[in-house]
Amino acid sequence: MDTKVLRLRGNADKRIRAGHVWVYSNEVDTLKTPLTGFTAGDQVVIENAAGKALGTAFVNPNTLICARLISRSPKTFLNKKQIQNRIECALRLRSLNFALPYYRLVFGDSDALPGLVVDRFDDVCVVQISSAGMEQCKTAIITALNNVLAPKSIIFKNDGKMRRVEGLDTYVECVGENCDYLRVVENGVEFVVPIQGAQKTGWFYDHRVNRAMLQPYVQGKRVLDLFSYVGGWGLQAAAFGAEQVVAVDVSAGALEVLNENARLQGVEARTSTIRGDVFEVVEQMLQDKEKFDLVIADPPAFIPRRKDIKAGERAYGRLNEIALRLLSREGILVSASCSMHLEANRHIDLIRAAGRQVDRFVQVLGRGHQGPDHPILPAIPETDYIKAVFVRSLPSV
Repeated sequence: MDTKVLRLRGNADKRIRAGHVWVYSNEVDTLKTPLTGFTAGDQVVIENAAGKALGTAFVNPNTLICARLISRSPKTFLNKKQIQNRIECALRLRSLNFALPYYRLVFGDSDALPGLVVDRFDDVCVVQISSAGMEQCKTAIITALNNVLAPKSIIFKNDGKMRRVEGLDTYVECVGENCDYLRVVENGVEFVVPIQGAQKTGWFYDHRVNRAMLQPYVQGKRVLDLFSYVGGWGLQAAAFGAEQVVAVDVSAGALEVLNENARLQGVEARTSTIRGDVFEVVEQMLQDKEKFDLVIADPPAFIPRRKDIKAGERAYGRLNEIALRLLSREGILVSASCSMHLEANRHIDLIRAAGRQVDRFVQVLGRGHQGPDHPILPAIPETDYIKAVFVRSLPSV
């Protein structure tokens, strides 16, 4: 079968040559290579306007990002051998950084496996496929993971929004032994998370290094964990010696899991939960004149799309302002974000503005990032998305 070619318009190869791996539909020369000539999931050779090959890619003619580079070589297509080689390469990086087998094993484009995420929970792998091309490689992914790790379970948690964008069905499927719970060990603290009803892969490894930064600040302190989910931040604060942790989340299921993990760790006497809309709960706390030594604010992405930047920044600003009001004298705010469209310096600026709004003198103590199991591609800002700022709040001087 002849290799299909996707030809770019004049100068549309500039980003690709600079290191990017995405091609947008408006960059395609549709006169020479009509998008209607491709099927979602095809592997193609990308050419510039002069016909020079730039590499190979998955293509989806029905999406804004219509191609994702697989290789810079026009002769390299993704097959069983390539997938296994790249998973082995990803594993070598994680093994350098983590003594225990709990981490994000594959981070999509950043590990040269576009549309594939694999989180490892010891002998269980949770897989998310978000591109039509990678869906066609599902059998090869199973084979590669079995060859490299021999897990007892491979769980396909293919129920994310990106699958609908790619025209893919959503489903959850287990290959191997049935598994109802995931065991997580992070920063020396153990958690158990049910797969049913869990967000994304069940755990957010991306803030691991930032959660470790809590240790010097929480000993004997009263801690408020906003948007707590199952307690990744708050229960680690308790394990690190916090006197009291109050966790707030809208999900009753998440808080039930948090309470179970508090019992597992033996910190249930120092942990309490409040179910409700976080903004409504903290407004009531302000009215009740509650004070905390440390407030953790790690919300879901307030800026899911570029068009949401203004509204999202207002939400981050309001959240930081409320959190600062809840702090005791010399209290610590951990302001976190997973919004790729919130730039790191803009995040700092929102904290600065919130400090001025509530008449606080704020000191930035540290800035956290995503861990090395979420490597960043320098040419793709979207892969650099995690931010955590540790701020000390003082009365205005």
